[in-house]
Amino acid sequence: MNGLQLGAAGAAFAIAFAAVQVLLVRFARFALDHPNERSSHASPVPRTGGLAVLAGTAAALFAGGAELWLPLALALGLAALSFADDLKPLPAGARLAAHLAAAAIVVWYYLAPIYLWQAALLVVGVAWLTNLYNFMDGSDGLAGGMSVIGFGAYALAAGASPLATVSLCIAAAAGAFLVFNFHPARIFLGDVGSIPLGFLAGALGLVGWRGDAWPLWFPLLVFAPFIADATVTLARRAARGERVWQAHREHYYQRLVRSRLGHRGTAALAYVAMGLCAAAALWRLPPA
Repeated sequence: MNGLQLGAAGAAFAIAFAAVQVLLVRFARFALDHPNERSSHASPVPRTGGLAVLAGTAAALFAGGAELWLPLALALGLAALSFADDLKPLPAGARLAAHLAAAAIVVWYYLAPIYLWQAALLVVGVAWLTNLYNFMDGSDGLAGGMSVIGFGAYALAAGASPLATVSLCIAAAAGAFLVFNFHPARIFLGDVGSIPLGFLAGALGLVGWRGDAWPLWFPLLVFAPFIADATVTLARRAARGERVWQAHREHYYQRLVRSRLGHRGTAALAYVAMGLCAAAALWRLPPA
């Protein structure tokens, strides 16, 4: 990493930190997440924190990250759709179609020509990461911590490239958000934050693979804690014939929150798992 990248990360943190404060002071009652029988919180909390993370991430565009305009633009488009969904729920089919379309554009732009079956698998994979990030955003500090560790690992692996700049800015902006999201959370990511972050985890993973920054298994190992929990839980629900797209409280992290660990203990345990997976992924990278 170079001084410009570190400066961009500092700017990303500062912008996101200031943006969260503005959201909490000026828009505290806007887009509230009211608790229900599936929630892990007891009182209404704003779900606009993703706007602050996106604002901080924009710092990458002015520090050499503009080369990755396409995934960033698509993430912004998904954020707009998700923000509308946060305000008034949209049909699940429409949201999934948008996720698949964004994933298909990234696969086509960066990987064509490619066999159709390979493209289909990668599109489904990116769309699944987009959605599972949303599924896993249900405990204080969890998704924010995964963003800091996961995108931080991307930045370390990508060196001094534009990919590293963008990843570092995402991690820094998520770190600023995490200050306010750690238990007891004062603000949530909302779909406007979790959906773009999940998409970028998959899209930038493909960009790094295409650019020989890492093998295809690297993003999967870095984000393994989220992928494993969401995938196993979904598979179990599908096997029982349940509606997998409906909200529930069956994820393993949700069970840990309901145990004696609570939000803080669950976050601490998750950070250890995330850190170990990221460290293992970085350690197993082939020499540059």
